[in-house]
Amino acid sequence: MIELALYQPDIAPNAATILRMCACLGLTCRIIEPAGFIMSDAQFRRAGMDYLEKAALVREPSWAAFRQATAGRRTVLMTTRASLACWDFAFEPGDVILMGRESSGVPEEVHRQVEARLTIPMQPGLRSLNVAVAAAMVTGEALRQIRA
Repeated sequence: MIELALYQPDIAPNAATILRMCACLGLTCRIIEPAGFIMSDAQFRRAGMDYLEKAALVREPSWAAFRQATAGRRTVLMTTRASLACWDFAFEPGDVILMGRESSGVPEEVHRQVEARLTIPMQPGLRSLNVAVAAAMVTGEALRQIRA
């Protein structure tokens, strides 16, 4: 099955929303530290509700630890800097979909190390979608392909 990974997430409610989605779909979510919030923050708990206890959450202490833990699997980065649309990519079981920080995406080092970089095409002049919305869209597309 696929997994989601959040690179140093900034906004607690977005991370909790993604964890809630993962709980509902039976997917693992990896949070690559450091996060910009404490996991016990009220906003995090409020957005995740009682789903947080049901979520398969793995906390990775660093990018290097994440890469080691997911060795042999493709890391698929969602970024506004890519040209390949997510629906033109062939997802495979075992892929890890990586979402960047809300404030700054991921550093160049991460861009260089991932196996694929994808985007969600948008109207000209618009910057980006909310990270939780983007994660849901791409997860849905990946699951559609894998389960077809």
